[in-house]
Amino acid sequence: MAEERASKITGEVLHSERLYVPWWLWPLPLLGGGLLAAEIHMGYPGVRAWLPYLIVLPLVVAILLSMGRTKVRVLRRDGETELWVGDAHLPVRFAGEVEVIAKNDKRRALGRDADPAAFVVHRGWVGPALRVRLDDPADPTPYWLFSTRKPEALAKLLSEPRSA
Repeated sequence: MAEERASKITGEVLHSERLYVPWWLWPLPLLGGGLLAAEIHMGYPGVRAWLPYLIVLPLVVAILLSMGRTKVRVLRRDGETELWVGDAHLPVRFAGEVEVIAKNDKRRALGRDADPAAFVVHRGWVGPALRVRLDDPADPTPYWLFSTRKPEALAKLLSEPRSA
């Protein structure tokens, strides 16, 4: 299975970005983890008092790292261009209108204007997003909406195959 997944995502990389958690969001969760460990520490004197620090702080770091694992990529393999968001992929031939959603408009796009059948990958620490409408009549998903730090470049890249 790992070989199959690895073979799926190989190809010429046209765009790649990782939606990592920025450094300025790390202090608050680490402080919260430290306070939780200190609270537990106060109830257990002696050698085992350091155990909460050894468990809680690495756990907070692991959670922050896992929150930033999502990748947005555009790959070309075997002459076909594919958009990958996390583990989901979309052949660009099924991509319709591509719309850049500004940071200020993202709340509405994810709220009252959202379609419950849409594929959404939202990361709150990434400002802009991209909406890609699907032109596949067999797919019940109306569009993909995902966070990206470079929406204009990605929109241009996804629009090129249709204009060519």
